[in-house]
Amino acid sequence: MTDALFLSSPDVDDLADPADYVAAVRDGYRQVGEGAPAEPRTKLGTRDPPGMLTTYAAILPETGAMGGYTYSAGFTDRDAWFVTPLFDADSGEPLALLDGASMNPFKTGAAGAVAVDALARADATEIAVIGTGPQARGQLRATATVRPFEAVRVFSPTAANRESFAAEFDERLDADVTAVADASAAVADADVIVTATTSSVPVIDDADVEPGTHVTAMGQYHPEKNELPPALVARATYVPDLAARATVDAGSFIAAMEAGLIDADHVAAELGDVVAGTHPGRTSDDEVTVFDSGGTGIETVAAAHLLYERAAERGRGTPVPFAPASEALTGR
Repeated sequence: MTDALFLSSPDVDDLADPADYVAAVRDGYRQVGEGAPAEPRTKLGTRDPPGMLTTYAAILPETGAMGGYTYSAGFTDRDAWFVTPLFDADSGEPLALLDGASMNPFKTGAAGAVAVDALARADATEIAVIGTGPQARGQLRATATVRPFEAVRVFSPTAANRESFAAEFDERLDADVTAVADASAAVADADVIVTATTSSVPVIDDADVEPGTHVTAMGQYHPEKNELPPALVARATYVPDLAARATVDAGSFIAAMEAGLIDADHVAAELGDVVAGTHPGRTSDDEVTVFDSGGTGIETVAAAHLLYERAAERGRGTPVPFAPASEALTGR
């Protein structure tokens, strides 16, 4: 028998700040860029009731951990549930089982921040955020740790949401944060654009995106989710989290292919390649770059292991006994 820790959201939700997540996730992507294995999501759907079960996984050998997410979502008006199993990458033994809900915006935001750090211009000072939900909040909190933004403009179709978001972050950040009435006003003169929506149609116009802009799009996790116009994808240096998912569930990439503007070879590199230094990423100040963040086990394992180590140090969590297969299957 061996004990793993069950870690609830209250056990872990105060153990790391956004910069901690960014550092852990950056190192995870570096490891994958240097050859560590990670697989895109697999998704199983049900029709009656409608819903899905999704999994993805990664092994981070230098971190010493492997695992990923298993989560359910989409069951009509039911909630989503995130379960994160974490294993020792050397022994294979279970280390922890985390309620992954509270870390979700932070680990996903960290992936976006790593991309901004790797692909945005060094002199970026203005950021536009399209969307105001938990993921948009996680993206902005993490991204603000890698660039000293002076101005933040946020747009949501719901005025109350964008106003409350702006008020919150005007207090939280050392930047001028304003709510604007449309996406074009948010994007105007922005050096970095973050789209954090569930839209099935583009939420920004290609003509509004200036040369030299970096775009992080995180709503591209389904073929019908399409935040970016095809023309923008076509003219950008396109960097997904994992290249294997670009033609499977990256909605804007698929839309650009269907429009005949690109083919599968339009993927410039994976984010891990850029972080590891095997691909240059941005090569000029006039280049438009896009990071397509559909979610992977890379940021999940990196963040979960960070939280596991800190929880263990503080004596948090509930030990859960696991029987090894040799014992359980033979009855010894």
